[in-house]
Formats: sequence, structure tokens, C-alpha cells
Amino acid sequence: MIAGGGLAGSEAAWQLAERGFKVCLYEMRPVQTTDAHQTDRMAELVCSNSLKSDQQPSASWLLKEELRRLDSLLMRAASEARVPGGQALTVDRVRFAEVVTDALEGHPNIEIRREEVLAIDPAQPTIIATGPLTSGALAAAIGEITGSDRLFFYDSISPIVDAHTIDRSIVFAASRYDKSLDGTGDYLNCPFNKPQYEHFLDELLAAQAVEAHIPNDVPYFEACLPIEEIARRGRDTLRFGPMKPMGLIDPRTGRRPWATVQLRQENLRADSYNLVGFQNHLRFGEQKRIMRLIPGLENAEFLRYGQIHRNTYINAPSLLRPTLQLKKHAKVMFAGQVCGVEGYVESIATGLAAGLIMAAQLRGNPLPAFPRDSAMGALCHYIAHADPKRYQPANIAFDLFSPLPDAIQDRKARHTAICDRAMAELNSYAAQYA
Repeated sequence: MIAGGGLAGSEAAWQLAERGFKVCLYEMRPVQTTDAHQTDRMAELVCSNSLKSDQQPSASWLLKEELRRLDSLLMRAASEARVPGGQALTVDRVRFAEVVTDALEGHPNIEIRREEVLAIDPAQPTIIATGPLTSGALAAAIGEITGSDRLFFYDSISPIVDAHTIDRSIVFAASRYDKSLDGTGDYLNCPFNKPQYEHFLDELLAAQAVEAHIPNDVPYFEACLPIEEIARRGRDTLRFGPMKPMGLIDPRTGRRPWATVQLRQENLRADSYNLVGFQNHLRFGEQKRIMRLIPGLENAEFLRYGQIHRNTYINAPSLLRPTLQLKKHAKVMFAGQVCGVEGYVESIATGLAAGLIMAAQLRGNPLPAFPRDSAMGALCHYIAHADPKRYQPANIAFDLFSPLPDAIQDRKARHTAICDRAMAELNSYAAQYA
């Protein structure tokens, strides 16, 4: 039984089904909706359409390479649904979900049930992969079986603009430092001069009072802060963060802009664009007014506004083994954001790991944890061994790996060595167990 048809649940279901096991995959949409989802498809991407960097040697690239080595269904779907995104792996989110959904619905070993999971039987082989939007009833059941309270943080999603309403006489196509997937500009860039930036900032900061129902001490996840929260930290934080102009030249002036908002293509038709890093929780009317202060978006029409929603995750270090199994109930596993990873690819990775480990357990040949210094292993090691008192969701990063035996001063050479070591360990593990 797998609860949740998101990224982790979909990948786990596929891995088990491909190994001959019958899988019952529960997905409560569309019977019960969430605050962020818009469809009933499996593996729907609710925030960005980017699976982050696909450039070697980055930690994000490494994790994708390991997933490809392990024959990830969702990595194949991402390749099929890919759209230009510079050095990032960006996808047409509709096509991506369609590919995954079609594969799962067409697999003879997978039964999809459109209903909410209300209870957990510790004697039933189960993978909980309901993500950060876990329903209240299942969250209560998780609390019962783990004996721990739920943890919360607030997360946000970015607006999407209609491509036909972007002023192309102002907005220009370019990738930072001319690095792109196919040699062309993969992003649209909205350039600010200093007065425009200062005016935009003033209006953004003045709009904060409209969300008085959000507590002042709301525990935002640091890697996905709303733009207004970033702006509160200083007048230059946005232009050194999501609005940084580095590596871009405005063709109208021949100079680098003071600040820039980048727009990333949402789908293969290129009829909509995501405002990169512009997650926020302003009221829709305020969003429309303030976003239209962005040069080139003065007459923009928005297909989706930014939103804020509550995310739920367990205190994994106190509950899980590196194999993602509950310490007290080995037949129950957690995967995806509900276990405390952040990011699409990280969710896919823990789903794949749970699928492989569950399959081995069902055969009576339990798998050891993934190698510590593979990307898969580093992520699972963090989940199981982080400080429970300060646990916060994490993306894959080089600081999750153990240090190299010999100090390598050059940063790129050090990262390359970490990647080489990781792939060697993963290949050895896969050859023996996967």
C-alpha cells in the first residue's frame, strides 16, 4: 500500500510494480482537494516547474544521475517533458504529470484508488508519501503510530503570467552568462533601473499588512522565503537574491540592470511563464498591482497568483532508520517531503529508495542503506541522523557528504571528486542489490 500519488509515491509504486509486486496506490484527489493542487494527475508539480541544475558537477546533477542509473520513471518523464531552462532541468508540468499518470494507470501491477487514507496498519507493508499537504485525518494517524506531534512550516508558490501579455519591447531573452540548454536565451528577463527597483520595493513592503491572519512568528522554510519576507531583511536583499542581475546585459542599454526578474517557460507551447523565485502570500489584488510594477509586465494577465499553504513533515531523525523505515514498525516507510526532504528530485529519490527497499523486504532479503557517500545515501543519512531538535527540510547539497580523505583546494575539482566517488559507490550498490 502506498499513500500519496505525488512524486515520491509515484516513483515508489513504479519501482515495486516493475519488480513484480502488486501495488495499491491511494490518491485522494479529486475526491478531496488540497490548497495547492489544481488537477487529479499523479506527480503534479505544484510550485516551480524546475528540477534544478542539471550541470556537472553539482549536487543536484549528481542526484539526477543516480536516479537515471537506477531507472527512475520520473527522470524519464522529465526528459520527455523537458522545456528550455538554461542549465536547469525544467519541464512542461502538464506533460510531465501526463507521462507519469499514463505509465502508472497502464501498469498491470498497479491499482489506483481515489480515496483518502484514514488509518495506518503497522502490520501492512506501507509507504507514506502524502507530501507536505497530508490531510488532517492521515496526519492524526501518523501522530498515533509515531507518538510524535506534527511539525509545520509555511511554504509559498510563485505566480504564472500569460506569455501574450508580456511586453517584449522591454523584456529580453537571455540566460545568465549566456549559458543555456540550446545556445539561445532560455529565460525572459525584466530589467529594473534603480528608481524602478526602489519604487517596487516600497510598494511590496507597504503591502505586508494585507496578510494580518498570518502569524508574525510563522516558521518559513529558509530556502523558499516569500519575496516580501526577503525584502524585510534589507533593501538590497532581493537584488542579491531572486532579483540578482548578475550575468545579464540589457540589450537596450548595453549594461547590466540594477535588478532583474526572470521568467521561466512553463510548458512546451511557451504560452505561460513562471516568475522565478517570486513566491509570495499577498492578496490577489495586491499581487496584480505590485507585479505590474515589474518592467515589461505593466499589462500582464496572471494565470495563477502566488499562494501560501501549510506544509507538514515528521521529525524523521527521531523516527526513521536510514532505510526510511520506522524504527518501531519496519513495515511502515516514509518518503518524499513528509519525511523532511525539500525539493522535487529529493522527493523522487526517497520514493525510489523506499520502493527498492520495500521490494527487498517483501522478498525476505532486506537491503542495507544506500552507500553513505552516494547522493541517495547522503540524503537518507541526513534524514535519519540530523539533530532532532533543529530538524528542518533539506535539499541535496555537498555538505551532506562526508569530507574527502585528501584536501582538495579547488572547489570545482573537489565537487568533481565527490561526484566521482558517489557514482562509484552507487554503481557498486546497484550492481549488487538493484
